[in-house]
Amino acid sequence: MAMQSKLAAGASFPQVTVPLFGGGSAELGRPGCEEADWRLVVVYRGQHCPLCSKYLNELEKYWDRLCANRIDLIAVSADSEEQVKGHLEKLQVSFPVAYGLTEAQMKALGLYISLPRSAEEADHNFSEPGLFVVNQEGKLHVVDISNNPFVRPDLERLVSGLEWIKSPDNHYPIRGTFS
Repeated sequence: MAMQSKLAAGASFPQVTVPLFGGGSAELGRPGCEEADWRLVVVYRGQHCPLCSKYLNELEKYWDRLCANRIDLIAVSADSEEQVKGHLEKLQVSFPVAYGLTEAQMKALGLYISLPRSAEEADHNFSEPGLFVVNQEGKLHVVDISNNPFVRPDLERLVSGLEWIKSPDNHYPIRGTFS
């Protein structure tokens, strides 16, 4: 088994640029709109994963609350543009979706990588879920990495927690930086 390095809380988010569905590109760790100062990056397995589809559709319900707290949102996978196009036809999401995450980028993000079980599942290696919240300084404020699709942050708890963290009254630091 190869050792895998994981991103540390409080570390700078790696510079990772991916194609954005609909045109252009996105740097994952930087907000894509002027109104936002933080970014929530949701890495999903791909269009083949029904749990990912459900999670992304549920995430859409929190988009307004995230925006109200100046947190931009982007979802990304290793899928191709064509795969994302087909997937978006089945999803009900309005937030930006990026694609083409490479294995080198997955490794830079400390994600677990899986081989497809069959050609019907996927035609490429893909990452397991990851969720990163990058603050205004480009530092990782929240890190959640899973090795399977069954374990992901509860979105109500996550968004409520981010609202609390971002409140100027709370001065909540990045947690988990002591190792």
